[in-house]
Amino acid sequence: MNLLQLLTPRYWLLWIGMGIFWALIQLPNSWKLAVGRMIGRITYRLAARRRKIATINLKLCFPNLTDKQRHDLLYQHFESLGMGLLEMFSAWWLKDTRLKPLEHIEGLEHLNSGLENDKGVILLSAHFTSLELGSRFLTMHTTILHAVYRQHENPLMEYLMKKSRKDKAEKTIPRDNIREMLRSLKQNKPVWLATDQNFGHKNSVFADFFGIPAATSIAVPRLAKISKATIIPFFTQRLKDNQGYKIILQPALENFPTGDDVQDALLINKLIETQIKQAPEQYLWVHRRFKDRPDEKKSFYD
Repeated sequence: MNLLQLLTPRYWLLWIGMGIFWALIQLPNSWKLAVGRMIGRITYRLAARRRKIATINLKLCFPNLTDKQRHDLLYQHFESLGMGLLEMFSAWWLKDTRLKPLEHIEGLEHLNSGLENDKGVILLSAHFTSLELGSRFLTMHTTILHAVYRQHENPLMEYLMKKSRKDKAEKTIPRDNIREMLRSLKQNKPVWLATDQNFGHKNSVFADFFGIPAATSIAVPRLAKISKATIIPFFTQRLKDNQGYKIILQPALENFPTGDDVQDALLINKLIETQIKQAPEQYLWVHRRFKDRPDEKKSFYD
């Protein structure tokens, strides 16, 4: 859909909303995060279904916490979601000069070393609330990033998201276009993707995530096996007290893939678990991570 089609009255209300968000992200970062927390608190009260999903996930993954501790973590998660919304728009629209002072990057040498192998690099990420901003910070250091994304159901949001990513990254790739990902890796490009959500039984295996069997995509080991690409874990963490964001590029995975899909999926889940424990409120708990269960067991979310 082109821009002229998106200027029809059907989309005017959403355009107004985008204008409001554009104005909000012009605020100083501390003010912007305060507004984000407020948005998250409102969402906590209004989004009963998502609140229920997150409550179930936290109870499954953190059984040793008290009810109060889990409730506090749930509330902080919704605050993080609100901040993440404004961070997403900041990643789309703010200039580098506004964002650069907030960046604390570590491990960039791992990406550079991986590209020296001339087989491409898979940046293995996960759905943290500052995910979009993390990739934007990385584009300040490499202009050849190829970002894998899920197409948005709303045409205007799809247009804005795709345009923003194309302006910053060299290419965007729909998440179901495996052939294009392999083509990018063959061209020795870093391909950024997050496969930590429940995509059903197809091309997935069950591997423990916080001790609970979770349908886990095997896209990364399959891509790595075919392309011989280097796998570099890549995460973003919002720092406390308005100190900015830590962009984490970890050392390349060794002896990966192993040839055992379950073991490979378990390794990926453990990497993500370790990062979640650094800032548990920042992971996307409102997603039904355990929607599919082995042996057709009863859903946790009924």
